[in-house]
Amino acid sequence: MSPSRKAHLQIHFCVLLWGFTAILGKLITLAALPLVWWRMLLVSGTLLCVPRVWRAIRALPPKLLLSYAGIGVIVALHWLTFYGAIKLANASVAATCIALCPAFLAVVEPWVAGRRFDPRELLIGAAVVPGVALVAGGVPGEMRIGLAVGVLSALFVAFFSAFNKRLIDKADSLTVTCIELGTGTLFLTVLAPFRPGTAFPVPDLHDGALIVLLAYGCTLLPFVLALTALRHLTAFATQMVTNLEPVYAIVLAIPLLGEQKELGWAFYMGVAIILGAVFAHPYLHRGEKAETSDLVVP
Repeated sequence: MSPSRKAHLQIHFCVLLWGFTAILGKLITLAALPLVWWRMLLVSGTLLCVPRVWRAIRALPPKLLLSYAGIGVIVALHWLTFYGAIKLANASVAATCIALCPAFLAVVEPWVAGRRFDPRELLIGAAVVPGVALVAGGVPGEMRIGLAVGVLSALFVAFFSAFNKRLIDKADSLTVTCIELGTGTLFLTVLAPFRPGTAFPVPDLHDGALIVLLAYGCTLLPFVLALTALRHLTAFATQMVTNLEPVYAIVLAIPLLGEQKELGWAFYMGVAIILGAVFAHPYLHRGEKAETSDLVVP
């Protein structure tokens, strides 16, 4: 098997695993904040046990370390709002919202990178608007707060993707991941006392097993595999495959959660329009080399 073919299979497998994150978010009974805290704690704690990662963190300049730490806060807010959207609505709604990231990125990335806006990207951003309107119309009224939280989550994705792209060549990817998720854990620890109830309840056996699966099977494992696959893929190929993540999540939610009973035909029509625009986005960057910042772990 050629390295390119193997890389395509690896990245598809990774995206399938990421598709399960929304399903697990619905099945885990913990609230969004403790769920995300446990996920970040397990992954960052595991990476801290890798000597190469620990040495690399100690060697980073303080200013760069603080930059990655700031991005980690944005990652924590993204995951907090993503799982909040799942709890307030469902997995399909949250996954659809994440598909809006390219539309936000068309506006956010030029601002962060200090370059001119690309009218073609703005056109793709505008193309998702009718889809969002249909999605909102196809979602029951009690789920619309969850839809709004999910849209906010996609905006956070755009910000941390754009900032990561600026700094991606400054440090090893696993080191960056450890810093960002570790900082996110600390940020949520500070935030926890302001929420009602026990700050970080110890998961029962059911939730504990699913959180371990989420942290290692759907976060750390696919991320490491994806880093290997990126060496043999272009940005175009990577984005085309990673754009399938909300598709996998929505398709999985039908047999596993039965969510099609909660959503109207307008929702799925809106999803089709949004995904059509999203799949057009990689054509603007065809031929570019894939980077770690092309990966968005939901």
